[in-house]
Amino acid sequence: MDRRSFLRSTALGGTAAAAASTLAAPAYAQGKRTLTMVTSWPRGLAGVWDSVERFKANVEDITDGTLTIDAKASGELVGGLEVFDAVSAGQADMYHAADYYFVGQHPALAYFTTVPFGMSAPEFMTWYYAMGGMELHHEVGEIFGLKSFVAGQTGAQGGGWFNKEITSAEDFQGLKFRMPGLGGQALSKLGASVQTLPGGEIYQALSTGAIDGTEWIGPWSDEKLGLQEVAKHYYPAGFHEPGAALSVATNLEVFEGLDRSHQRAIEVAAAEAHQHNYSLFIANNGPALERLLAAGVQAHTFPDEVWDAFGAASAEVLDGFMDDELFAKVRNSAESAMTTVSGWTSRSDAAYVNQRSRVQAAMAK
Repeated sequence: MDRRSFLRSTALGGTAAAAASTLAAPAYAQGKRTLTMVTSWPRGLAGVWDSVERFKANVEDITDGTLTIDAKASGELVGGLEVFDAVSAGQADMYHAADYYFVGQHPALAYFTTVPFGMSAPEFMTWYYAMGGMELHHEVGEIFGLKSFVAGQTGAQGGGWFNKEITSAEDFQGLKFRMPGLGGQALSKLGASVQTLPGGEIYQALSTGAIDGTEWIGPWSDEKLGLQEVAKHYYPAGFHEPGAALSVATNLEVFEGLDRSHQRAIEVAAAEAHQHNYSLFIANNGPALERLLAAGVQAHTFPDEVWDAFGAASAEVLDGFMDDELFAKVRNSAESAMTTVSGWTSRSDAAYVNQRSRVQAAMAK
């Protein structure tokens, strides 16, 4: 039995299968086509749902309405963490999610969101569009009957919200913490009890004590989620998501059944949504952080000892997958690109920003 047949017969069980089985095949009317897109996000969730709407609008504008997207929020048809299986199994046409939610399917998927101590957003964009990253995304996705493109970008994410200040790596022992992807696996090695929860469940879990802390995205989205109401210790810099991409994946048979102009519309719409989403997060994070601080949130920096522990645990996690040939191929490509790109940007962009800050400070005296 091939992978796609297996997924159709086994991936969706119980309530998820019942919900997914109600999804219609792509709709046609008077030369128009509608694709059903399931997502990992609650409707209206700041930043990530903006990316859904931007992608949807882009596709419909580019195709002059001949291809439309029916976007479903998490739980409306399938759960937020069930979208991969639904689309892979042919029960929905496409999904919008963060691919690192699905590292249980293949660990290399993490690289198309983010990995601990990985690429910043500009480095990721360079790898993805100019150094082979997109082609590797396709290669991994096609194993599961998907055609994948990045379609959102949060930039660097915060280190998280805690009920107490973190002063040493030992503070993670027994800590119930929400963190998906390979970053979560690294925290597990420090003794944390790590959970993967969709965004819509985080506030309740933190407010009830089901978890002791969480990361989400950054000040803007975190403020909208209300995390400052249930935790007061915030770490703006984290190790786990230096630049997190979001993805749109279309069922491969559905994608190949589209005409070339509609295929290109999906690709171009995703790329524009990726760029726009990054700008949206960066524009909103600074003002949101100032509001959080004014409201009494305490901003902290992890001690160097903790950063060192993050680094050692992250390396152990990544190294543990290197016997998988495809994971090794993706990792080697990403790290080679990161080294190449940072060799220039550390001597140009970073040096300029440092000097700009120094000169402006001197002129302000």
